[in-house]
Amino acid sequence: MNTIHVALVQQRMLDDCQANLETGLAQVHEAARRGAQLIVLCELHTSLYFCQEKSARHFRRAQEIPGPLTRQLSHAARKNRVVIVGSVFEKRARRLYHNTAVVMDQDGSLAGIYRKMHIPDGPGYYEKYYFAPGDTGFLPIQTSLGRLGVMVCWDQWFPEASRMMALSGAEVLIFPTAIGWEPDNDDEEKQRQVQAWQVIQQSHAIANNLPVICTNRVGHEKDLSSTSMGIDFWGQSFVTDAFGKIVTQGPADIAETLHAEIDLGETQRRRQVWPYLQDRRIDAYGDINKRFVEESRDSRSAPASPDTGSRKTRR
Repeated sequence: MNTIHVALVQQRMLDDCQANLETGLAQVHEAARRGAQLIVLCELHTSLYFCQEKSARHFRRAQEIPGPLTRQLSHAARKNRVVIVGSVFEKRARRLYHNTAVVMDQDGSLAGIYRKMHIPDGPGYYEKYYFAPGDTGFLPIQTSLGRLGVMVCWDQWFPEASRMMALSGAEVLIFPTAIGWEPDNDDEEKQRQVQAWQVIQQSHAIANNLPVICTNRVGHEKDLSSTSMGIDFWGQSFVTDAFGKIVTQGPADIAETLHAEIDLGETQRRRQVWPYLQDRRIDAYGDINKRFVEESRDSRSAPASPDTGSRKTRR
């Protein structure tokens, strides 16, 4: 199977977890009725984005895997014969929580999970308060439709993450997302942010010759701590082909389920012309696992200056 019909559920969240879940499941059913085989929900799709504030009460939202949410996603996948990418605030152990993507296969089985590796922290996005960094690595999840390179939101800004997924055999890159503007950003700043968000993900498609699926939420969500003006989630969920061209994109302010076809066979055709993986200089990338390279390459590679007089003195 080379061509897959995908659906992206761009959802507006309410302060009602059950209502959010029911809306998402209804969209799954409708998308399947329209022929979707792979359905991607947005990040933390059963609740408001609670990470705008730090409050211990939000830990009550967390669930184990398997648990109530995964059971309902499993039932929807099995009933509709679709693959679902969902999102869970995972309670892994006492005081150990993750922001976790779950993948349900067409038979309702749990194909795999991905725990968000890069965890943001800052005004409006206090995720380090809630989530430990993931430890699942950048490994694609095998499903009946192919190998899905699932990551989550902030991971989309790191080229290393997408490259590792590609090197591990991913056939598509998938990013459930929750990202938006501050309400007082001017139009120019809004455009800069959205353009950067799109371009970085298009670059992952181009550099790895893989289609990209990104599902974002939409609508204004207030900061429950009242310390900020909240977030206007900018929607604009999109799908690219394996050369970064956006083939479908949602609106900025409307809840909508998008549909697109992705051609998994395009990757092989692109890599025959653009052999990035073949031409990588893996012998020269040793510093990539460092936090920062302090010295310039020139200073590290230059031979020491002769200092005969000083050496004689020290002797």
